[in-house]
Amino acid sequence: MLQLSFVRENKQRVIDRLAVKNFDAAALVDDILSIDKQRRNIQKTLDDTLSAANLMAKEIGRLFKSGQREDAEQKRQESTQLKQKTKELEHKLNELVSAMNEKLVELPNIPHESVPPGNSDKDNELIFEAGEMPILPESALPHWDLAIKYGIIDFDLGSKVTGAGFPFYRGQGARLQRALINFFLDEAIKRGYLEYQPPLLVNEDSGYGTGQLPDKEGQMYFVGEDKLYLIPTAEVPITNIYRNVILKEDDLPVKNVAYSSCFRREAGSYGKEVRGLNRLHQFDKVEIVQIAHPAESYNILEEMKDQVADLLRKLELPFRIVKLCGGDISFTSALTYDFEVYSAAQKRWLEVSSVSNFESFQANRMKLRFKNKEGKTQLAHTLNGSALALPRVVAALLENNQKEDGIYIPEALRTYTGFGKIVK
Repeated sequence: MLQLSFVRENKQRVIDRLAVKNFDAAALVDDILSIDKQRRNIQKTLDDTLSAANLMAKEIGRLFKSGQREDAEQKRQESTQLKQKTKELEHKLNELVSAMNEKLVELPNIPHESVPPGNSDKDNELIFEAGEMPILPESALPHWDLAIKYGIIDFDLGSKVTGAGFPFYRGQGARLQRALINFFLDEAIKRGYLEYQPPLLVNEDSGYGTGQLPDKEGQMYFVGEDKLYLIPTAEVPITNIYRNVILKEDDLPVKNVAYSSCFRREAGSYGKEVRGLNRLHQFDKVEIVQIAHPAESYNILEEMKDQVADLLRKLELPFRIVKLCGGDISFTSALTYDFEVYSAAQKRWLEVSSVSNFESFQANRMKLRFKNKEGKTQLAHTLNGSALALPRVVAALLENNQKEDGIYIPEALRTYTGFGKIVK
């Protein structure tokens, strides 16, 4: 959530920058500032009324003490009226604060100055590309056929037991999943991240804190009886560890990593581009989260970007990095880099990670602050990234490394899998 003071002091900048996200903020900003003006007027009247009531209480005490009971009773009646006025003003103030917050949460985060304009992923800016494109024979299979051939992923069994988008991994497929998870976790721990194993369900406050609610409510699985949400990413529980927390400046940056299953409804998704592992309702992911000093957050974003790139190099996958344009960046993000790996059998790029800086947008919602060396509190910056999401990484590994005698495992993974290739 944008800070009210920032919106008040930078009205035109907010409107202009949100236009890069193709969001027309003019009317909404006017509504927010109008409510804010009413709120400040009511607050001043309330403060004046409370001050008058305090003076009145002292005067009543003085009159009683001096024996002027009749005057004191008169003042007491006036004091009762002031108390009633105070209640009415407080009620009105609470109504205005609620109305203003309801409007504020509708404003997306302001994109960083470097975010290019655009309407869709076709307008994203390619900033880096690495790795050699694999050359496969004409007989090469997509990963969903390889899964059947080698008996490592069973999509039909998942549909039987749960539904489409919930596959079973078996044998070497299950071991490959476990190997990737441990590899990603170990690489993050080497870089100084503290590992957590988070809960897979969160409450509404947590969903609100990181911006999934109310923006992405329709994409989350909801457990109605308990009013809990299945997490779409470990970002949600991990970042919310610091909700309503004041850190010390020396504690920054805070670096956490977590493996979790992730759950997304992906309503309306269909077609060949979501076949197999390309889009699932349940999938595994290792998430990195940092809480940073505002002056350092963009340097840290670059470090996180390099960290994800290093993982893909070690997996020997061709990849590229794109900077998301205004029309493709999320509601909460200020700047996002997407990582895509090349799927040789499908002949297309698959997104495997997003690394984002949210600046103070999530921190303001969560009241996540730190105390600086001068003893003043200020909002921290939050960042997170997938390091990495497994399904499309697995898809590319299977497709790009298929040979006549099996599917070869990258060298960096072999100590984790315990085998060098997948065979029938």
